[in-house]
Amino acid sequence: MSQRNIAPALPWLLLLLGLGLLGLGLAIGSTGWSPWFEQADPAMRQILWDIRAPRSIGAWLAGALLALAGAIAQGLFRNPLADPYLLGCSAGATLGVALLLAMIGMSPAATALALRIGMTGAAFAGATLAVLLTLLLARGAEQSIRLLLAGVVVGMVLGSASSLITLMSPDIMRAMLSFMLGSTGFVGWNAVLIMAVVFVLCLAVALACSRSLDALSLGEATASSLGVRLKMVRLSLIAALTLATGAAVAQCGLIAFVGLVAPHLVRSWGPITHRRLLLLAPLTGGALLLAADILARWVISPQELPVGVITGLLGGGYLLWLMHRRPQSLRGHR
Repeated sequence: MSQRNIAPALPWLLLLLGLGLLGLGLAIGSTGWSPWFEQADPAMRQILWDIRAPRSIGAWLAGALLALAGAIAQGLFRNPLADPYLLGCSAGATLGVALLLAMIGMSPAATALALRIGMTGAAFAGATLAVLLTLLLARGAEQSIRLLLAGVVVGMVLGSASSLITLMSPDIMRAMLSFMLGSTGFVGWNAVLIMAVVFVLCLAVALACSRSLDALSLGEATASSLGVRLKMVRLSLIAALTLATGAAVAQCGLIAFVGLVAPHLVRSWGPITHRRLLLLAPLTGGALLLAADILARWVISPQELPVGVITGLLGGGYLLWLMHRRPQSLRGHR
């Protein structure tokens, strides 16, 4: 079957894959394989619908958010190696969590404030502030190179600050390691609702800017001559990128490679416009992260591996294969 014939069916195939993986996610847990449709025990049903269901749906949504952010970043910077953490989101989120954990136990007031903010709030606030700092250092979003360099600098500085805080408070090291390796184990229905709302909002913004991304792929001068308002488009896409990445990281920690690999997988199926890429990449990213989460639960059951370890191994292996087989696919847009 040719790529042209299969292209219209791709969204439906990816949706079916996601539904199939969701069913598998409901059936696999620390107790091993237990088909969800055969459970009559009230305690087991509660585990299924209060733990496994939100975890599985949350893993899909987090993967979809990261893949959408990755597709936006690669289109915006015209660089196939751009990922959702490019503007300092990951370093900012890590610093926010490190500060929060260090505050606990300092004093009753600091502990109460830390508990009120929570790890989710600290990670999201840190990611957002890091991107704002990047924009401030880059003096806006007009120049892509300046923005990229500012993101690298902010990431290095905030990452060093996180390492310093962790060194000064060694008792938070285990919690920090868990956050940095990523986990979907604590995702509940509230987190699912938040990620779903953010995903719909960010997808709408990205699709509204999809034609501008198509024009931008021809070069900034060409895009400007076609009437694209570069400053407004860049700021809108950076806001969507930040919101999507911040929401996923806040709920699941730092998960590697999903946002980088999913757009590459979609492009490997044939030439594609940004509108279609922005629709297919989240479906692919959601399936990838949910599959990785299922593997993380199953490989050394009843214990679990951090899902970031699985995505790192699989994503890194895929990119190495891609570099060996098709090195031209990793070259930047001209």
